Amino acid sequence: MSKTKTSAPESTPATGDEDLGAAGSQLSTAPADEIANLPSLGVIGWARWFWRQLTSMRVALLLLLLLSLGAIPGSLIPQTGIDEAKVAEFRQAHETLAPIYDKLGLFHVYSSVWFSAIYILLFVSLIGCIVPRTWQFVGQLRGRPPGAPRRLTRLPAYTTWRTEAEPEQVREAALALLKKRRFRAHLAGDAVAAEKGYLREVGNLAFHIALIVMLIAFAWGQLFKSEGNKLIVEGDGFSNTLTQYDDFKAGSLFSQDDLDPFSFTLKDFKGTYEVSGPNRGTPRTYEADLTYSTGADGKDKKTTVKVNEPLEIGDSKVYLVSHGYAPVITVRDGKGAIVFQDAVPLLPLDGNVTSTGAIKVMDGYRDAQGKWDQLGFQAFFLPSYGGAGTAVVSQFPALLNPVLNLEAYHGSLGVNAGLPQSVYQLDKQKLKGFKDSKGKQLRENLKPGETMKLPNGAGSITFEKEIKEWAGFQVARQPGSGWALAGALAAIFGLAASLFIQRRRVWVRAAPGPDGVTVVEMAGLGRSESAKVPEELGDLAGILFEQAPGAADPDDEPADPSSPDPQVAPAEGAEPK
Repeated sequence: MSKTKTSAPESTPATGDEDLGAAGSQLSTAPADEIANLPSLGVIGWARWFWRQLTSMRVALLLLLLLSLGAIPGSLIPQTGIDEAKVAEFRQAHETLAPIYDKLGLFHVYSSVWFSAIYILLFVSLIGCIVPRTWQFVGQLRGRPPGAPRRLTRLPAYTTWRTEAEPEQVREAALALLKKRRFRAHLAGDAVAAEKGYLREVGNLAFHIALIVMLIAFAWGQLFKSEGNKLIVEGDGFSNTLTQYDDFKAGSLFSQDDLDPFSFTLKDFKGTYEVSGPNRGTPRTYEADLTYSTGADGKDKKTTVKVNEPLEIGDSKVYLVSHGYAPVITVRDGKGAIVFQDAVPLLPLDGNVTSTGAIKVMDGYRDAQGKWDQLGFQAFFLPSYGGAGTAVVSQFPALLNPVLNLEAYHGSLGVNAGLPQSVYQLDKQKLKGFKDSKGKQLRENLKPGETMKLPNGAGSITFEKEIKEWAGFQVARQPGSGWALAGALAAIFGLAASLFIQRRRVWVRAAPGPDGVTVVEMAGLGRSESAKVPEELGDLAGILFEQAPGAADPDDEPADPSSPDPQVAPAEGAEPK
């Protein structure tokens, strides 16, 4: 019978470069973990040491962890760049913590010095790590797998047998077999050297390059982003200019020229709600029918914007984000002249669209004596009023029984002081309330078509039968989002490749033995100990054994053609197959 060696190597396998030479080197492009020889004095030595530490993988992972931890307060603490009102509320509620958060920059985490420092260091670390590894990997692809070590028995996976076939025939068969199995193989002396699994390093490099792409995309998006909100009543329009927005936020490098030229008009808003069951009042559909045009001379086009289905124009996306009611109000002075007539948007307070707002008559009004004055009305709107004896809140979000509750005031609205004020709030500091016949604050519930008379011939206010709806839109421009998505997908696939693909090498040596019979040796080496290398080598050895059958050993009986395939010595610590 042919003799097949299935025992483990004679001594503890050492797969380091010092034992295997070039055969065990460059199974990855990871830089060697060496301790820098620092000079006793000199800035260059310390700079070199600092650069090596910064570009090491452990420091990159540490910076990535710090970046993730740094993003936590940005998600939990209100940010000035997102909602300044919530930041103001937080300051009032936490008078002790707020000054500490200010010093730490926790109200603007993503633009703080410490977060930017981590971000930049991670960026530099990844680039400093990837560039040399990429160059080294390109060199490996341009080269050939290293030749076989002198002693193949030191490798973790090893097998051998004798055969009557000529060494050249065995090497040619081995070369053809390895190439068929998609190994990069070539003849190197009396052996065939082959290597496989380069996609592992490709995935590793792709993962790190994808991280850089994501970092660049995130920075680009923060610097050039823009986000604005606009409330539009049915029949009104919007043009994408800064002056048209109710509020607008942008990155530090944003320019007004970056705004996409377009305009649109809200033709109709449709909202439907669940009418029964545990989800009664829950919105079923929110749809805004728009007519829009792009550029100065663009043709009008019709579209419907729904929740999570924005209108995309250029780099801008128009999202439907809110909804409410805008009752049409008419105000007349004591002589019956109309001094105000418009739809007044009111802001929802709850899920049933109980709404509040203010009606301000700033110009054109004269009181009963003909003197100039200003009127203010505190308004509460209930789309579905439950009737007398019920809470003053809406029972359902649809217009089932609309009621408008009004409180009337006159005097100075405070708009002439030059200080900004909300159009939805009434500043009552310099206002006087109209009194009813009992001397109490004038307050009435009006149904569509009803009118409230102001005392002493001061005029009237009418709740018209027409009730319009309004929709809130957010126009967002987030450059780099596509690159960020591509980077995230590439990072996932790259990480999967680096985790599940193993880079390994196989050598097949065929040389005449002392008695002239060809001795075949096969060995495999992977980057890390794995059962896959012995299994794959055993499979290859079994196929090659069929093409170069075993020969009789001088000390054994004649060869048996039905001798089993050679078995491979597994990695250290594993049981032989």
